[in-house]
Amino acid sequence: MGSDYFPLTIRKTVFGATILGCLFLALMARADPRHGISMYGDPGLPPDFVSLPYADPEAPRGGRIVTGNTGGFDSLNPFILKGTAPWQLRFLGYEGLMGRNWDEPFALYGLLAESVETGPNRNWVEFTLREEARFSDGSPVTVEDVIWSFETLGTQGHPIYLSFWTKVESIEQTGPRSVRLTFNTEDRELPLIAGLRPILKKAQWEDRDFTDSGLDTVPIGTGPYVIDSFEPGRNVVMRRDRDYWGRDLPLMQGRANLDEIRIEFYGDAAVMFEAFKAGELTVYRETNAEKWQSAYDFRAVRSGDVVKSEIPSGKPSGMTGFVMNARRAPFDDWRVRAAMIHAFNFEYTNDAITGGRQDRITSYFSGTDLGMRPGPAEGRVRDLLEPFADTLLPGALEGYALPVSDGTARNRKNLRAAMRLLQEAGYQAEQGVMRDASGRPLEFSILLPQGSTEKQAFANIFIRALERIGVRAMLDVVDNAQYFSRVQTFDFDMTDFRREFSLSPGNEQRAYWGSDAADQPGSRNLMGVKSPAIDAMIERMLETADEAEFTAAVRALDRVLMAGRYVIPTYEFGIGRIAHARQLRYPARLPVYGDGYWFMPDVWWWQE
Repeated sequence: MGSDYFPLTIRKTVFGATILGCLFLALMARADPRHGISMYGDPGLPPDFVSLPYADPEAPRGGRIVTGNTGGFDSLNPFILKGTAPWQLRFLGYEGLMGRNWDEPFALYGLLAESVETGPNRNWVEFTLREEARFSDGSPVTVEDVIWSFETLGTQGHPIYLSFWTKVESIEQTGPRSVRLTFNTEDRELPLIAGLRPILKKAQWEDRDFTDSGLDTVPIGTGPYVIDSFEPGRNVVMRRDRDYWGRDLPLMQGRANLDEIRIEFYGDAAVMFEAFKAGELTVYRETNAEKWQSAYDFRAVRSGDVVKSEIPSGKPSGMTGFVMNARRAPFDDWRVRAAMIHAFNFEYTNDAITGGRQDRITSYFSGTDLGMRPGPAEGRVRDLLEPFADTLLPGALEGYALPVSDGTARNRKNLRAAMRLLQEAGYQAEQGVMRDASGRPLEFSILLPQGSTEKQAFANIFIRALERIGVRAMLDVVDNAQYFSRVQTFDFDMTDFRREFSLSPGNEQRAYWGSDAADQPGSRNLMGVKSPAIDAMIERMLETADEAEFTAAVRALDRVLMAGRYVIPTYEFGIGRIAHARQLRYPARLPVYGDGYWFMPDVWWWQE
């Protein structure tokens, strides 16, 4: 292309007015390059920001952190379906064109790209690469690498990347360091998703199979950490890249402070906690409020060598619990799913396992303005749901709330309700066994990975409760590799479930509960839900530019999901609980999203 890839090639002509008119129209078709982009409105940080608000640009560098994972790993490529890679790799070693500020609902700022432009209605986005952007091997990041990364992840990568690629009409180089993606659907979030896609080195894969890389091939990234060493199934050591290209960027000030991040692997959470107590780990995230109060009276805590820190969060509760596979019996019947929710005695179980210190999740987006409101649907929420009234399950429009027990082990009222629901679904109790019309007993298995001791404790109490109504449930505990394989192929009746959400839910909702993802192996739609109402609410969320309409659509989505009775909810994680070596410090200013990979270890440092 001529004229440095300017979108219109302007030729000399005697018609000066025509030239000026064409130039004006071309300029009007382009948005101004900006330092950042937000889902709604303008990004909160100015072009001359010094650092992220929750990072300390004066933080010292050095030291190391030792954390733990349960299970094992058989791959170092976190971008493909095959194998299991340590989850931390994706966030430590790889970057997108833009980086996120976790103190705003959804705002991105230039990382590999120095600027971003969007077209009218965000139907296209254009990024301009920083000239200094480099891979960890020192080679420059090129537009060719960017295009290859989008195409490869979109066609050969993990299923979480596939949906986005179907919405890309074209991707093309528009300048020496600029690339444009044009979209084929109306979706305001697509430019932001594009900004977060990891960028990999094309040349590394010219003679290799990207989908089959295991422990022999580590994708080359641009992030501040590289793999220094690993022992299969035992540990991975990440080293801070002292030649990291982005160390002087405002977005990176006060981040990636630790010289080394070591990830140790353990058979289960109990063994990992004992390793922490023995000093083998320098940090431990605790999810059980009862253990937080009762199990941290060991010597290192009493001496002050280990510090307990609580990190509040302003994000939605998300959903945690046991998900039921609605693709197959018995959970293809909503009444059976409802019966399971009634039979699950949360109040008693929560008291037994967490001392009653953790509140129950009441909906997928509870704790924020996005969560559904109690009682019947009203106003715009009802307007959005009414066209789908014939497909909605009871409670979506009328109002739905989780059953509450009296806190005793008997749970008589809710067990009676569970029996009634099963009878409505065609089951009858015969000699203490619940059977369908063909005489088959109602039974299922709960799939859990090895090391999930707390989840197994929840499941065992649940199993004993089900016995009282003639339902046989069996605990199926398998190794991590088998567990992930079965979950990816939906080979389970019931299993554990956790989904976290941002304050700006978007395209990931399609992957979680969109109809197109229900039968796609590796998708995150574990329950197998196919609902025109859910699909429509997600589309409305993505299409609207009005925040009030967006909020109404999310609340409506929340209602349909809860009324679907797909998950037996347990407790929420409103507070992050981190026990750590006293030398590990973090900024006084906390991000609105609380704890996560963006907080620990990202903005932590080591200080004697």
